[in-house]
Amino acid sequence: MAVLCAVAFVVLVSGCGTEDSGRAASRDEAVSEVSATSVETQSVRLSGKLTVTGSSTVAPLAAEIAKRFETEYPEVRIDVQTGGSSRGIADALSGVADLGMASRAMKTDEEGQGLIGHRLAVDGVSIIVNSENSIDGLTKQQVVQLFTGEITNWSDLGGSDAEVVVVNKAEGRATLEVFLNHFELKNEQIQADVVVGDNQHGIKTVAWNPLAIGYVSIGAAQSEADLGTPIRLVPVDGVEPTAANVASGRFEVTRPLLIVSKGEPVGLAAAFLEYAMSPTVHDLIKAQGFETVAQ
Repeated sequence: MAVLCAVAFVVLVSGCGTEDSGRAASRDEAVSEVSATSVETQSVRLSGKLTVTGSSTVAPLAAEIAKRFETEYPEVRIDVQTGGSSRGIADALSGVADLGMASRAMKTDEEGQGLIGHRLAVDGVSIIVNSENSIDGLTKQQVVQLFTGEITNWSDLGGSDAEVVVVNKAEGRATLEVFLNHFELKNEQIQADVVVGDNQHGIKTVAWNPLAIGYVSIGAAQSEADLGTPIRLVPVDGVEPTAANVASGRFEVTRPLLIVSKGEPVGLAAAFLEYAMSPTVHDLIKAQGFETVAQ
């Protein structure tokens, strides 16, 4: 009898131990599930600040994307600053900015220093004149002649008898590089009467002067023209400077709009970049007069 009681006691204790172990395992699994859930939840609770600098063409789009991103992630602040593509490249390289903005393709030496260009959209560069100018269109050769001083009076092109006012972009501006490359010019060949910085500066200069001719982002120019700013986008070789023609490839003076990072971005910068390159912001890209790109 004593032996039987001892055996029963051992079995009872063993059963309790097994049950306790099972409960402990269940608790461990529950804790693991909670922990995993917490990590997953925390991964989308983004916070912190980003500084993004560079192209005045990309900046308005980046600012709109940043506003929407901040609405979804209230603990995030994104500071978008202009200054030209050269600034965006330099700031991204030096670490002054978390991300840069550029409205031109990356150069080999920039890529060699570890910079990566992430394509947000595609834009074109359009010739613009004042809305009072009667010129309906130009050829590529005429554009070259106007900017190099070979044609100095609008009457030579069927316009009014008045001298042409040439508006050029400042050194370091991506729009200048795109313009010079397409029209096969060097900056020293341009006979500029006025030198401007960003797109808005160029648009205002032409809007204020009926005799001026310049070149700016199609997206920026069309947005201003739609608001009633007295400028016109001028067709070249019969091709209208529109976003649709940029998308189709008919309009040739195009450039990528980039977010630039030094190496692959991580953390908040990576999250913002992924968001900026997603279909979530395609409506913002279209609203700026740009074309989306397949990612």
